[in-house]
Amino acid sequence: MFLTPHDRVADHVARGWWDGTTVDTLFQRTARAGGDAIALIDPPNRVSLDGATPERLGWTAVADRVERTAAALLALGLVKDDIVAVQLPNTVDAMIVLLAAARLGLIVTPVVMQYREHELGYILAQTTPRAFVTVATFAGHDHAAMAARLAADMPDMRVVIGIAALAAAADPATVALYVAANPTDAAEVLTICWTSGTESRPKGVPRDHNHWVLNARVVAEATGMIAGDVLLNPFPLVNIGSIGGLVLPWLLLGGRLVLHHPFDLGIFLGQIAAEGVTYTIAPPAVLTALLAQPGLITPGAIASLRAIGSGSAPLSPWLIDGWLTQHNIQVCNIFGSNEGASLFSSHVAVPDTTERARYFPRYGAKGVDWPGLTPSVMRTRLADPVTGATITTPGQAGELRIGGGNVFGGYWRAPELTAAAFDEHGDFRTGDLFEIAGDGPLARFYRFVGRSKEIIVRGGVNISPAELDDLLVGMPLLTEAATVGIPDDRLGERVAVAVVPRGNKVPGLDEIVAWMGRTHDVAVFKRPERIVTVDRLPRNAMNKVVRSDLRALVLARL
Repeated sequence: MFLTPHDRVADHVARGWWDGTTVDTLFQRTARAGGDAIALIDPPNRVSLDGATPERLGWTAVADRVERTAAALLALGLVKDDIVAVQLPNTVDAMIVLLAAARLGLIVTPVVMQYREHELGYILAQTTPRAFVTVATFAGHDHAAMAARLAADMPDMRVVIGIAALAAAADPATVALYVAANPTDAAEVLTICWTSGTESRPKGVPRDHNHWVLNARVVAEATGMIAGDVLLNPFPLVNIGSIGGLVLPWLLLGGRLVLHHPFDLGIFLGQIAAEGVTYTIAPPAVLTALLAQPGLITPGAIASLRAIGSGSAPLSPWLIDGWLTQHNIQVCNIFGSNEGASLFSSHVAVPDTTERARYFPRYGAKGVDWPGLTPSVMRTRLADPVTGATITTPGQAGELRIGGGNVFGGYWRAPELTAAAFDEHGDFRTGDLFEIAGDGPLARFYRFVGRSKEIIVRGGVNISPAELDDLLVGMPLLTEAATVGIPDDRLGERVAVAVVPRGNKVPGLDEIVAWMGRTHDVAVFKRPERIVTVDRLPRNAMNKVVRSDLRALVLARL
């Protein structure tokens, strides 16, 4: 299925950004080279997830399982361009289904395990899949019964429970003949992932084989991955963070992919030690907790770990510097979206830990040169949110616009949303506000300001909640905190902070304001004026703070 405009495909091929490699071609090439070396490892707690025994598969075994799973999908009547909805935990089976779909030219739409009939009903109606691959039960929820209820309104959708058993009984000889007769073009869609829905109903984001293969090359270079790395994936296999950030680099470079689900700090650290993990990703809250409580890490347990990718929320200099000085581990600051907006502030590009936490290279910006693949396959600029004019003045907030080979072609079955998402230059409107970090050497960097719809406007002055959240990281009395704007008759909005205390001592507003002033000398008008205490911050399935939910929570408690 071709969805990216043909002129864009031709342009990207002519520029050398896309070379026609499909994900299946990448996988087959790496599997042949890998032989019997261990390639794919289940979570050690898999029995508690779906009742199956954890597996450790070599590349040859993975290839055989992919071929058999592809044969099972063919036996169910699926054909090229059919859509397969997948709701599976992070197990070998989930990876095998994705690779089998790539083999046959099917389209996978993956969803998180937390989704129920409300979310699934919407997504299934939007995509009309021919199959829904799931588990019988998970975390006490009857997924089989839920799938049956959803299927009652979709007679053409087959519910598949126990895909591994079907694969074991399938005839793999059917696959090669089918693939030869029905080849897949790299410009065709492989996945439809879903935006995290912090603002509205989820939007489907199709990504082609071309997008994913280029993404692998970009991520591998930006994070410093090398052939043979052992990668640990703790994020759901549903978006660019996990599929693009770990799965595709694994297919590109070989090595091992270690799966983890659901997030459990003890198991996570145990896997790093047991498997010799060299690179992983983790949300800032986890990295902060591990630094703040050093006793959680057994001496030598993470000695193999070379680097960690983190994002989804602003990082603090304290965090990046702490991991380097205490553990000799580099943290790569990552900004990205399912649509393909990607900025990487790595130790190679930005060695200074303070700059790495606060800034991102202005990849592809006019007049700014950065070495490497990433800046050569993308273009970026800041646009005035009202006029669309390009911003070149430091300190002036503008919307980040991105174009290039990693950017998707448009939203699934939403032409109006697609038209609104791209500007007159063909660049994607990210909805994220950045500014040029400064003059001189800082002119090479962007600084994240916040989501355009999250900005707090106090007395006509814009305040970034993301900036304030970053400043609160490291306060000894807090486990975590986040800020929002609350209505004010005189100023329009004031800053409120929701805090999760560390231990039994609950800090007062005066303590927080004094600490921010003493530690960061932040402007007085940015300092919180109201405070509420919460057990935890509301986050979505991607671990991002949901500002709308947080605002409602704060207002209810004031």
